Amino acid sequence: MELPTEGRLVSESASEISEMALPTHANPLGNLLGGRVMHLVDIAAALAAMRHARCSVVTASVDHMNFLYPVHIGELVLLRASVNRVFTTSMEVGVKVLVENLRTGETRHTSSAYLTFVAIDEAGKKLAVPAVVPQSEEEIRRYHKAGERRKIRLEMRQQAKGRG
Repeated sequence: MELPTEGRLVSESASEISEMALPTHANPLGNLLGGRVMHLVDIAAALAAMRHARCSVVTASVDHMNFLYPVHIGELVLLRASVNRVFTTSMEVGVKVLVENLRTGETRHTSSAYLTFVAIDEAGKKLAVPAVVPQSEEEIRRYHKAGERRKIRLEMRQQAKGRG
């Protein structure tokens, strides 16, 4: 499969946000609520999608998330996101969630997710999105894997429509 040579670079969509895990978002065990992590993932991904598309975007899907380690209150949550691939009006965004213990400096990868966003205009109509141009080996790998994940998502969507 040929890679796009025109469009916007993956690096142009790169977004990073961080937030301290505070007690207001804790579960009874003293860890950050999983739902709060998911909320931050959606925000980080939306920022990357908007940076790439340069217009409003809406979340169309979120692939599953695994929580590898808990985020303790007082730790710093770091989220890194970028567009992996564009499919006409939609784009897949990958988000990696890290947690940093501010006392020790130790950083752990706690979760990752893939989200699909659709670009829209002010009336809510879908808009075409410029292609994303991967450059590094890692970006090219993510580009190809995004195509495989899209096939699975479309199959699952058809199955869900059949159940309705």
